[in-house]
Amino acid sequence: MASVIGFRVLPFFVSNSENKYGSRVQVRSLGDADAKLLSSDSVVVNGTSIGGVRGKGGTSIDQGNGHLRSKVEEKRRVKDEALETLKPLWNDGYGTETVRDFFDMAKDIVKHDGGPPRWFCPVSCGRPLKDSPILLFLPGMDGTGLGLVLHHKALGKAFEVWCLHIPVHDRTPFEGLVKLVEETVRFEHALSPHKPIYLVGDSFGGCLALAVASRNPAIDLVLILSNPATSFGRSQLQPLFPVLEAMPDGLHSAVPYLLSSIMGDPVKMAAVNIESSFPPGQRFERLSRNLTGLLPYLSGFDDIIPRDTLLWKLKLLKSAAAYANSRLHAVKAEVLVLASGKDNMLPSRDEAERLKNSLQDCVVRHFKDNGHTLLLEDGIGLMTVIKGTCKFRRSRRHSFASDFLPPSMTELNYVCDQIIGLLRLASGSILFSTLEDGKIVKGLSGVPNEGPVILVGYHMLMGVELSSLAEGFLREKNIMVRGLAHPMLFSRTAESSSSDFSLSDWMRVFGAVPVTPSNIFKLLSTKSHVLLYPGGSREALHYKGEEYKLFWPDQQEFVRMAARFGATIVPFGVVGEDDVAELVLDYNDLMKIPVVNDLVKDANEKAIRVRDEASGEVASQKIFIPLLMPKIPGRFYYLFGKPIKTKGREDILKDKQVANQLYLQVKSEVERQMSFLIKKRQEDPYRSIVDRTLYKAIYAPSHEVPAFEP
Repeated sequence: MASVIGFRVLPFFVSNSENKYGSRVQVRSLGDADAKLLSSDSVVVNGTSIGGVRGKGGTSIDQGNGHLRSKVEEKRRVKDEALETLKPLWNDGYGTETVRDFFDMAKDIVKHDGGPPRWFCPVSCGRPLKDSPILLFLPGMDGTGLGLVLHHKALGKAFEVWCLHIPVHDRTPFEGLVKLVEETVRFEHALSPHKPIYLVGDSFGGCLALAVASRNPAIDLVLILSNPATSFGRSQLQPLFPVLEAMPDGLHSAVPYLLSSIMGDPVKMAAVNIESSFPPGQRFERLSRNLTGLLPYLSGFDDIIPRDTLLWKLKLLKSAAAYANSRLHAVKAEVLVLASGKDNMLPSRDEAERLKNSLQDCVVRHFKDNGHTLLLEDGIGLMTVIKGTCKFRRSRRHSFASDFLPPSMTELNYVCDQIIGLLRLASGSILFSTLEDGKIVKGLSGVPNEGPVILVGYHMLMGVELSSLAEGFLREKNIMVRGLAHPMLFSRTAESSSSDFSLSDWMRVFGAVPVTPSNIFKLLSTKSHVLLYPGGSREALHYKGEEYKLFWPDQQEFVRMAARFGATIVPFGVVGEDDVAELVLDYNDLMKIPVVNDLVKDANEKAIRVRDEASGEVASQKIFIPLLMPKIPGRFYYLFGKPIKTKGREDILKDKQVANQLYLQVKSEVERQMSFLIKKRQEDPYRSIVDRTLYKAIYAPSHEVPAFEP
């Protein structure tokens, strides 16, 4: 790819010059009370100068009380023209920019980066959604501010992204950098006091983010720290620092290669734009080609961090770690720590646990296969991590309805290939639906495209039917189904200091919300497609001999809610759990095993109860992990019944008996659909995975395997 860097005008830093997006840049500099402005050309392509002319101008921030005095209206106008929402399977741009682009852009910046530290907005971020919060990126030792290059396009949809650039020869002390970031944070808070401000700190930037947060406890900050350098005092590189200081100039050319091997994993960097769906041979060929092309770029570290700069940065890092660690107790912000398992520069995994125990509100996610430069390596996108940990919000509190961002095509492909690949292959799911005239057809054409819609059905063992259902709606109808999940998946007690980015995180990425009346209300009011399992965990964790048996509550919990919003109810049945696994040990069996029964009892005592005892048998939700014995896989079958409209049915709201009759009708429909599928699957010539595999080998791997005639 061509190396392209752009600087957009930051309208609230403009003084007396015209604001022209994409043609000029106004960058806030670190200076005296008059706050000088730096202008430069907007685009850099492989060496084109970005050097500019300095001019003086007044600051747009009242240094005394934080009130705004200039072009705030211009910024508001731009935000008013922004998009409202994202469509499911949007293009997040992951893989379109790589580490080679990072080096190309970094070389251009260091050639013409005179002046003090300043902010810039990457052109590739584009225009964010309406009412998006601001995200300030604080760089690591390189200081370029380009460490989010792989994530610019995705982050640019959800945030107004600013990146801090610290020039190579700048010698601003740590306290000066803190004041610069702090001034920007206070300005943004004054402009939008009800919005959070995101600080993404990479290594050294993590110390900077913590320092700013400790000095501003009253401001709503969300800190995302990637391998924060607060553990610098315990770094494995400490013995090398005196050697670097005494090293002759002639040997310094070898330092970049040493640093590159220590800071990151070149293989993970080279794998960024290689899709996991490629055949192994093709993946290896592309990886080899990318790695070969990347290695010459490593010498670029010598320009990005010359010897004098490296020695200065090491001293700066030492003071930054000491400053941040001395003020951890004062940090009130919401913190997410991303820690690499193969960080050869810092003990990031242990540091993440220390920070979790030291900070008041801290969540950790580990990435065991990544090195120190986590944000420049192949893996999960930063926007995905933010969504999966429920850290994205536009106001003081996270809303599962209004703050939800649908999954991108990259996220869907990653989940299908890396997370549920084996289950997806084994189950060979096929979906049917029922038209208005009662005809059963293959596909989802019988399910309404317009919401609000409530999909009500049977919850298979361990909820294994969820992934195929969600994928089917996304690929065929481009509809995001919002699943109502057990609140335990969202509780803080479920968090662990050693947790990886797990299946529960991916469930949040794909729209899962805690099953509460308020969340159902919010989703239906936004005309969403809602997935509801009245049987809940009682069905998903059923006992032996209870396959395809409904455990629904006595009360018509969802019918009256559907009628209130005029939602369409679509009952559905799903079968196939007995085709992929056999239940060996259920709750009753586990309770007979010493030690294991104590663990199960303890888990149930801490579990969150969704329903009270008045809900009948479904209230007996025993939390446990059953022992399953895999089988030679059969197939999953889904049948969505004829839609039941509640719009205009005032009698459902006024008469409990009418509501109960509709409730029993929906339950009967689900049971009827499962009986139909159990009978018809006997006629499927491709029910076995062996037959399906042979079919794909003869025709095409991506060719859809047929089933019975409905």
